[in-house]
Amino acid sequence: MTVFYEYKRITTKKNLIFQEVIVNGWVRYFRSNRFIIMNDGSTLKDLQIIVMESNFSKELLKKITIGIALQIRGIFTESTGKKQLAEVISTVIQIYNKVSVSEINKTILQPKFHKPETLRDQAHLRFRTKLFSSIMRIRHQLSFCAHEYFYYQGFFYIHTPIITSSDAEGVGGMFKVTIFNLNDLPKDDQQYIDHTKDFFGHETYLSVSGQLEGETAALSLGQIYTFGPTFRAENSNTLRHLSEFWMIEPEIAFYEITDNMNLAEDILNYFLIKILKRCKEDIYYLKSKEDMLLERLQLIVDNSFCRISYTEAITILTSQPKIKHTIHWGIDLLSEHERYLVEHFCRPIILLDAPAEGKAFYMRLNDDEKTVSSMDILFPRIGEVIGGSQREERYELLLNRMQTLDIYEKPYWWYLDTRRFGSVPHSGFGLGFDRLVQFITGILNIRDIIPFPRTPKNAEF
Repeated sequence: MTVFYEYKRITTKKNLIFQEVIVNGWVRYFRSNRFIIMNDGSTLKDLQIIVMESNFSKELLKKITIGIALQIRGIFTESTGKKQLAEVISTVIQIYNKVSVSEINKTILQPKFHKPETLRDQAHLRFRTKLFSSIMRIRHQLSFCAHEYFYYQGFFYIHTPIITSSDAEGVGGMFKVTIFNLNDLPKDDQQYIDHTKDFFGHETYLSVSGQLEGETAALSLGQIYTFGPTFRAENSNTLRHLSEFWMIEPEIAFYEITDNMNLAEDILNYFLIKILKRCKEDIYYLKSKEDMLLERLQLIVDNSFCRISYTEAITILTSQPKIKHTIHWGIDLLSEHERYLVEHFCRPIILLDAPAEGKAFYMRLNDDEKTVSSMDILFPRIGEVIGGSQREERYELLLNRMQTLDIYEKPYWWYLDTRRFGSVPHSGFGLGFDRLVQFITGILNIRDIIPFPRTPKNAEF
């Protein structure tokens, strides 16, 4: 029995009152040798344990410190105090381990405010803090919501490979996978590795996306999604980037760009509605750290997304003298531009029909032959949360696009085959799961919403 879970629901479920219970958890506080405040991580609420000093030896009570793991046997009862609804009157206290006070003083377990940077330095312990445990419970619910949504919509969950030989995004920054010890080679010779003798017989990398493999499945199963880790070897230290991050990527046959936009908007609304309902306790705790959090979340739920073309966005941006970074048609929007557009329309933006130059080879070329059938969804504060497109289903045009971008065709022979055998219009997108968690929790730095962040010069934990 998870007593903490029942305690969380005590206002509606009181069948534990006056029952003997066993409580396992970690000590948050120990006040006046009379009150132990414990938590097991399943809820934001702590549970107060009443300690009758006369029932326990002084030697035992001296061993109880912040961070120690205990098992408490006692009677679950309604509280006479105002700060909690119920408490446990202890009859037996078992100590799982001993923690010295001097060691505790060196950790983030002390009951005080710790800066996010400090928490990152002790990532293995930050799960114990209220802030990080709230974020993790929301992250868990959001993961469940993703699978729940796609299951009830009839999607198939596909496991795409983490090790791949193709660069789905054309970004170039990929982590190479090899069995060779590069330290055995002179630096000048490392680029001349004979990969035919490597483990897979050719160059392989950690995947930047499961999209290309997902497309092959969608063109047989109709509608699929992937949900897994992806990797970028970019030396980026911004508040929105990680080297290892999680992506939700649906791919749907017989979908055109409008269908794709409708699906993306529906998914995001579903996620937010469910989180606001299922994670009220944690959301309200995070709201105490960031005043406008609920208003931003409700903004998404209450408003349809504004759909504008890239060309329209450029027209709006170039007419604003307050924009610091100048922009013209053909270049990518910067964070400043994305932020302005969202604030200008007071709701999320779906940016359509980006210039073909600079976009991925698989995006469908529009009739103007200058733009592609793309869509990027921009949220307040975090910018892009979804990037997608209608895929180029026409074999000749796809082949020509690859040749124009100097993409070597041989590694993509299987991808081109899907355009030769029963090709159909199809679409998909990638949802940055970590950025969505960042938006929902109101946390400024993306490193603070993932259990163990992987960024340049940081993979210690």
